[in-house]
Amino acid sequence: MLIDFVLHIDRHLEAFVGAYGVWVYALVFVIIFIETGLVVMPFLPGDSLLFIVGALCGAGMMNFSLATALMLVAAIAGDQCNFSIGRYFGPKVFQWESSRFFNRKAFDRAHAFYQRYGSVTVVLARFMPFIRTFVPFVAGVAAMDRRRFTLFNVMGGALWVLGVAAAGYFFGNLPAVRQHLEIIIWGLILVPSLIAIYGAWHAGRGEKASNSASAGASKSGSPGTRQPH
Repeated sequence: MLIDFVLHIDRHLEAFVGAYGVWVYALVFVIIFIETGLVVMPFLPGDSLLFIVGALCGAGMMNFSLATALMLVAAIAGDQCNFSIGRYFGPKVFQWESSRFFNRKAFDRAHAFYQRYGSVTVVLARFMPFIRTFVPFVAGVAAMDRRRFTLFNVMGGALWVLGVAAAGYFFGNLPAVRQHLEIIIWGLILVPSLIAIYGAWHAGRGEKASNSASAGASKSGSPGTRQPH
């Protein structure tokens, strides 16, 4: 049922507009907010929903200004909610130093990462299915500065909502696009996800290589190691 909704979201939204009219705006708002605001709901459609809403606006079935404004509010509020959940429940789940599940060193690294690179991560994650649901939560757990997070949350949300919805508005009703819409939806889901997976794999390899080099240097320079004359 959910897979069918995601892959044929154009038909379902068109049917909803025909049956319930303006209530489609509330439905779209709720889906975007839940997908970005609840870390347990990463599988809801995001990019495809924005694209299809843009296409429906281009076809005159929805109002573009109203739809994008509501989706932007939902996207920004959702990330803020997810961030607050991570910030509030993260320490309570880990119970800080008293818990064997909490690694203080790992937390400090995550905190430092989000202070240094969190702004880029928050913006880019908007375009990555599944990842965008977890990034604000992890940023909250890692205690990223709230003002910094909010600034780039708004920037990322605006780029995501307006960019994808505008693409749907201008291109979503072209015959070639309509004919291959299911493939496009799969592309919106899979391509960013594969890029994110590759990036994580590449970063992991780099970190392992760096750690191995550091360990080798430490071992060669440790006391008791005989140096050649």
